[in-house]
Amino acid sequence: MEKLSFNSCLKKFFIVFLACFMMISLVGCSSDDSSSSDSSSDTTETTDNEVTFTELTVVDNDDCSIVINGIDEDGFWGYTLTAELENKSEDVTYMFSVESASVNGAMSDPLFATEVAAGKKSNEEISFLSDTTLEENGIDEFTDIELTFRVYNSDDWEEDAVANETVHVYPYGEDKATTFTRESQDTDNILVDNDDVTVIVIGYDPDDTWGYGVNLYLVNKTDTEVMFSVDGASVNGYMIDPVYATTVSAGKCAFSTISWYDTDLEDNGIEDIEEIEFKLTAYNNEDWLDDYYVDNQTVTLNP
Repeated sequence: MEKLSFNSCLKKFFIVFLACFMMISLVGCSSDDSSSSDSSSDTTETTDNEVTFTELTVVDNDDCSIVINGIDEDGFWGYTLTAELENKSEDVTYMFSVESASVNGAMSDPLFATEVAAGKKSNEEISFLSDTTLEENGIDEFTDIELTFRVYNSDDWEEDAVANETVHVYPYGEDKATTFTRESQDTDNILVDNDDVTVIVIGYDPDDTWGYGVNLYLVNKTDTEVMFSVDGASVNGYMIDPVYATTVSAGKCAFSTISWYDTDLEDNGIEDIEEIEFKLTAYNNEDWLDDYYVDNQTVTLNP
C-alpha cells in the first residue's frame, strides 16, 4: 500500500477541503464583506510593475527536474506559478512538494504536493489559494516568492530526498523585491518579544473556519526554523485543547490562528469567551532538545 508522509497527506487533504470551502465562500462573499484591515498595515504598496519573470530551473539532476515557467497573477485559486515537473527515474514514483513558502518574507503555504510516475512529465500549478491573510495585511503585490521544494520516493518517504532546494522567484526582477514590515497597532497584545522571537495577539475571530480563533503575528529572528505550540489550554476555566502548532522559517514572519472547535466549546456550555489560558512554547525545530526560545510561558487572555 502506498505510504505518504504526514505532511503530504495533510496537504492533499487541505487542498481538497479548501477548494470546497472556497467555492462555498465565493457564493456568500458578495453579500457579506464585513472584514476590515484596520488592525494591520504594511509598507508594501501596489505599483504598476509588470511581470518580467520568464523561466527558472529549480532542479535538474539525474533523478528529476523542476522548471517554473510562468506566473498568473489572477489565477482561479489566487496567485499562481506554473511549473513543469519531470521524473527521470525508471521505476520510482516521485512526490514533488513545496515544504515551505513565503511572500515578501511572510509565510504562506500553497499546499502543493503531486505525484509524477517514473519516466513521466507533468505540467502543474502552484497556487496560493487566494491567500486573504496576506491581502488583509497589506501584501497586495508578490515581489519575492521563496519556495522550498522536496522530491522523494512516493512509496517510501523515509528514503533520502532526491532533491531539496530553496529558490526565490522575483516576478518583477530582484531589484523590485520588497520585504513585509508590519506596523504596530494600539490593539496589539505583545506576549513575547525577545532576541529570538516575537509573538503578538493581533485580534480575535469568533467566526474562524474551525470555530473560535485567536489571531497571532509571529516573527522568527533566528537562523533556524522555529516551532510555535501551545499546551494546557483552558477556556473559561474548562480544559479544551485548541488546534495549533506552526513553524516559521528562519528570518521570516507569519500570521497564524489558535483555533477551538465550536463543538468543543458547546460541549462545555461555553457561549461567550471571557478568559483563555495556555502555555506557550517556541523552540528550534531542528534541535528541540536544546534550544527553547519560549519555555512554557503562561498566557492569559481576556477577549
